[in-house]
Amino acid sequence: MLRLQNLIYHPPATPTPILKNINLELPAQKLGLIVGASGSGKTTILEILAGLAEPTKGQIYWRSKQLTDIELQQLAGLVFQFPERHFCGGTVLEELRLGHPELDLQRVKDALSEVGLEHISLKTSPHALSGGQQRRLALAVQLIRQPNVLMLDEPTAGLDWSMKIQLAKLLAKLKEHWTLLVVTHDPGELIEIADYCWTIDHGDLKPIEPAALNRQQK
Repeated sequence: MLRLQNLIYHPPATPTPILKNINLELPAQKLGLIVGASGSGKTTILEILAGLAEPTKGQIYWRSKQLTDIELQQLAGLVFQFPERHFCGGTVLEELRLGHPELDLQRVKDALSEVGLEHISLKTSPHALSGGQQRRLALAVQLIRQPNVLMLDEPTAGLDWSMKIQLAKLLAKLKEHWTLLVVTHDPGELIEIADYCWTIDHGDLKPIEPAALNRQQK
């Protein structure tokens, strides 16, 4: 279980905290969905969990263990919004092996299979893939690291409706083996596969039942 306890993030340059006393519990192999407008603080939660920002106060636990800053960097895999803009490898194989040159081909193929890309050539340029395939590749890049929590920032941004449905089906499949935390301003199809939901507004996080969130969005 992932647990955030009394988490506050208040950089010195901001007049008010960006995150205000955040409490969150997400059991393993479940999908948690945080919904909020731009600037609400949802991406900051992911950045803290990925070790990219340091909270002002509060604790973060995985199972019963409180995590240090160094351990946080090993906890989660973060798929950024528009992850295709961050591709650096000349081929799919290079992209998956960035930072992990020792990875054997079977690990690479297993990661691609998990996201439904087992049919593509490892010699293909990531930039030659379709938008939906690029999002899947970005997921594979993180899964190959074997994170405890897979985090996605606005995963449906820029996708058409059919790609959004395909992505939701993929995430529903992935949560059979992984713990997922997704933040978005447009929950859409993701509500149907969410086990836990929260809304966030100006740094205030509140739990909400998926069915109630679904009614709000209609």
